[in-house]
Amino acid sequence: MSDKPSILLVEDEAGLVMTIRDRLEEERYIVEVAEDGAKGYKEASTGNYDLIILDLMLPEKGGLDICRDLRQNGIETPILMLTAKGQVIDKVLGLKLGADDYMQKPFEMMELLARVEVQLRKKKRAQEKSDIGEYSFGDVQLNFKKMLVTKAGDEVTLSAKEFQLLRFLVENEGGILTRDQLLNEVWGYDALPSTRTVDVHIAWLRQKLEEDSRYPRYILTVHGFGYKFVG
Repeated sequence: MSDKPSILLVEDEAGLVMTIRDRLEEERYIVEVAEDGAKGYKEASTGNYDLIILDLMLPEKGGLDICRDLRQNGIETPILMLTAKGQVIDKVLGLKLGADDYMQKPFEMMELLARVEVQLRKKKRAQEKSDIGEYSFGDVQLNFKKMLVTKAGDEVTLSAKEFQLLRFLVENEGGILTRDQLLNEVWGYDALPSTRTVDVHIAWLRQKLEEDSRYPRYILTVHGFGYKFVG
């Protein structure tokens, strides 16, 4: 098996497929192409890819539906969405459904490559952390491979973003993380949400995992900077 990152490109615009595939292959990525949503979903469901570049408007099955169904079925492969649409609602919905980043056509190829690198780097870090299998703090147990969180033996339901945020906090245990840093790493460096979104998600995690969310022991505020996780 090759050590080169593998990318699934789900796009029906032939000219764009050729341009993206050729450029990615120049960067020594392995690229597979699916030119309609049904084939794209089938391929993506194998979980055999390091990144999915997913167009929003596709024949057979739309990109938003693909993203939603993959996440519901436990496929965590990073998704970089492409769309010709400019409406804010499409971006918001894509991110809410579990997309990791979002680019609007037309775009510069250098920017696409940069975003691809960011997502692959994040995936590598997550895999390195998930190799430990489980992590615990207080009466909270985390299973990274199964995306399972329990508190005092009872399963805790977290959204995809809440889990990603918690995982990033754990990965950087003891380090001070700014709101912008959390926003960039969890939502994507050009994501729509504001730093207020980070505060809201931190509050939700505290409510679900801390003994007293008003006086947290693990997910701490560092006034004037951001947050810190102490296990």
